Amino acid sequence: MNFSRGLILCSFLFFQFSFAQSISGTISDAKGNRLSGATIRITPTNSSIISDTKGEFLFSDIKTGNYNLTVNYLGYKTVSQPIKVDNGNNTFNFILEEDLLYLNNVIVTGNFAPKTLLASAATVSVVSSKAINNRIPRGTADLLSEVPGTFVDASAGEVFTRVYSRGISASAEDDMGWYYASLQEDGLPVSLVQHSYYGPDLFHRVDITTERVEAVTGGSSAITALNAPGGIYNFISQGVHEKLSGKIRLGSNLQGNDNNLYKVEGTIGGTLGNNWYFNFGGHYRRDQGIRDTDFTFGKGGQIKYNLIKKTKKGSIKFYGKVLSDNTNRYTGVAATNWEEPQAAFGQDFNSTALLMPAYNGTIPDGRFISENKTNSFDPSQGVKVQDISFGLDINQELGNNWSIHNNGKFSNKIANWQTSISNAFVSLSNPLAYFITGSPFPIGQVVFKEATSGQELARVDNSGILAGESFQYIGEGTLPNDAIMGTSAWYKDNTSKEFIDQLTIRKQLEKHDINFGVALGLANTETFTQGTFGFVTYEPNPRMLQVTLENPNVPIEALSDANGLSNYGGLFFVNARADVSQFAAFASDRFILNDKLEFDIGLRWETINHDGIKDRYAPFITPGGIDGDATTSYDNSVNTPTGEQDTFDFNYKYLSYSLGINYSLSDKMSLFTRFSRGNKAPELNYYFNNFSNIEIPNKGEIQKINQAELGLKWNAQNFSLQTTAFWSQLSDIGSSNFEFDEDTNTVFYSPVQFNTSTTIGLEWEAAYSLSTNLNFSFGGTIQKAEATNWKVYDAAGSVATDDDTILDYSGNNLPFNPTSMFNLGTAYDNNKFNTFLKWQFMGKREGNVANAFQLDSYSIFNFGAGYSITKNLEANLLITNLFNSEGLANFFGANSFGASANGVTKEFIQDNPDASFVVVPVLPRASMVQLSYSF
Repeated sequence: MNFSRGLILCSFLFFQFSFAQSISGTISDAKGNRLSGATIRITPTNSSIISDTKGEFLFSDIKTGNYNLTVNYLGYKTVSQPIKVDNGNNTFNFILEEDLLYLNNVIVTGNFAPKTLLASAATVSVVSSKAINNRIPRGTADLLSEVPGTFVDASAGEVFTRVYSRGISASAEDDMGWYYASLQEDGLPVSLVQHSYYGPDLFHRVDITTERVEAVTGGSSAITALNAPGGIYNFISQGVHEKLSGKIRLGSNLQGNDNNLYKVEGTIGGTLGNNWYFNFGGHYRRDQGIRDTDFTFGKGGQIKYNLIKKTKKGSIKFYGKVLSDNTNRYTGVAATNWEEPQAAFGQDFNSTALLMPAYNGTIPDGRFISENKTNSFDPSQGVKVQDISFGLDINQELGNNWSIHNNGKFSNKIANWQTSISNAFVSLSNPLAYFITGSPFPIGQVVFKEATSGQELARVDNSGILAGESFQYIGEGTLPNDAIMGTSAWYKDNTSKEFIDQLTIRKQLEKHDINFGVALGLANTETFTQGTFGFVTYEPNPRMLQVTLENPNVPIEALSDANGLSNYGGLFFVNARADVSQFAAFASDRFILNDKLEFDIGLRWETINHDGIKDRYAPFITPGGIDGDATTSYDNSVNTPTGEQDTFDFNYKYLSYSLGINYSLSDKMSLFTRFSRGNKAPELNYYFNNFSNIEIPNKGEIQKINQAELGLKWNAQNFSLQTTAFWSQLSDIGSSNFEFDEDTNTVFYSPVQFNTSTTIGLEWEAAYSLSTNLNFSFGGTIQKAEATNWKVYDAAGSVATDDDTILDYSGNNLPFNPTSMFNLGTAYDNNKFNTFLKWQFMGKREGNVANAFQLDSYSIFNFGAGYSITKNLEANLLITNLFNSEGLANFFGANSFGASANGVTKEFIQDNPDASFVVVPVLPRASMVQLSYSF
């Protein structure tokens, strides 16, 4: 019996030795660097592993026979090699070529099922971690200027930005700049809802935890994103690390007039054993601002994490984010000379911020007057943002070529604005400078004192202004530019609780890849907005003014409080709540006709419900105002709820579809075409901004987006190209202007007009490797965007409608859409030293739909250099806007309180050739030194 057992054991060991082998090897790039994190898959077993920190891999217990090894690594071309496993040497080493445009890499954005970019019938651009690290952190939008076809206006800073593609832009205004696009993190929207001063960029920061960005400029986004037919910008976090590794980066940035930014970033990831993996990272920064303010412009940071469990047939990922941050945004700068704008009134395009200075004020909360509640107001707070989110992402194979993917998250968001809006010139001869205070008759001797010191700066006699005469100074004191700033202390409190989930079920057949599922979004949001006038000097570094009316033989009347605030809560009032529910059902089929030709068709049915309440309001009138003191007029007309409410409960339903065809000319070249019909339901600003103290009679219009594209992708040995010709049409565009009524001292929006725009163009990105160390890149867009049918409501500066007109600008160029924009760059890297230089060109744009004012083209050069001090330690220098270019990114119209860009016509310029106007310059030069330690 012992002999028999021994024989069996020997036979088993022989069998194992003969039929169970190990496969090992290394993964390297063309420079000899070992690549950690490469995915190696062996078929037909479909087992996969990830290369370790030394770039090595090992498969155990593989039976002898013929197999295929496929190696994937982000940013490198996929390698597939047949192998034979026997009793000999089963070592296989791979050298990967850099995939300059990621054409051979698998993308997950804009498709229901992952596929390589080359095989996708869509235009998808990838911003690599290297490109992210080569930019000074100026915000989410600024980074996306790397994406062809995408227009970016990041002149306000890291928030309050505008991003859109292919002329789908009309409702993407300054305070809702992501109207058509979906800003995503790991496949789900950052925020479900948008309205004025509440956009997704408030809740997103770019740091070292981002692995890459995948951008879909239109097309398939109509069927793959919630209410976002204009594009998807998906920021993908770091994934599985087989070995413990991480990075710490310290940065010091010198910007503007010697203003500093300090930032510390870190990330760590690895294995916890038993197929559990983790990533943890984030950043903290303190930013004095690139323009001059008397307060810290931004401070705070975020923590992100994920915990991944790899199962036999899939993975489970727990993830989350805690963001707590203060930031702000820059407003416009005054200019003169319509043909060649120059900064006016002593201001500077590079350094002037023209924001209220810091102070600690209190303003009565109009919602709770009877309870004597107040809101603190300090412009140095900017916008205080908090976002706590957590989610669960499940990928699982079910057998028989069925699989399921479910990604869901919950978030709790808070955004509290304490900043100023508008910074217009208001002459001391303008009655608005006094009557905006809420005083019944502010005529006589008006005294202006510096609020912080109490020093009298000027005393004026305004007795003649009602007769059209100029004011007169009394004594020697004067105010800068004989004016005050037309501005408002803008207090806005927003909260939103959101749940977003998407379930996708996939069935793979021999010639079909079928995906179907549902997406759900629920949000409960509240918004409160209150506008209070502020007396501020009109000069590059504004000061708050305490203002009094001091006429002989009568008590002194305070036109402002001690901080310079006046007309408490009287300029603007919105108090509203809304529940938003979105549901979508989708299905797609990728039909493979043969090894060269395939097409995909997708349908998406979506329904969105907006259910909310909006308070009506009126000034709280009582003798002596809120404090009962007749000598303080600044609290005489606080807007408060009247008790009446306007409700809205509207449902939007629509069907979107997309058809794409992809033809493989070879294994390195493909041709594709796609037609898409998308829809855009209104955002909550439709109810919040319009219908002031009137019933909300109708729901908003669903905008319709038609897009066609024809593209070529080519991935040669040293050259890669992706180019797409596109046509897009946007119709049923509701547009309205932000207006100010000087007679009632109130802000209002003009009646909505519905318009159509059409854009045709060509976008491309190309890269060429001259050698393993030197490469060049060139990407850009040329386009013609037309306001096909376009009308603007002219309210003639008042709420009264008897003198209103409608202006027709059909056939004009669509504003803020350049005819050309491109990036041209070169980079050198020899492992020890690296450097790059990139030129960004922004073409000429119309400043408004009247085509009365043009924003000239400008160029921005970015430079960087890095040196590896040791294997783990690296130093970098980054310079943005190397030559301090003074381009203009935006146009706000005439330099008067409540003016808008559309108020400037060709006739206005002819009649006012010397008038000043408001523009927003691009951000000036900034340089950062970074020290990074990797382990």
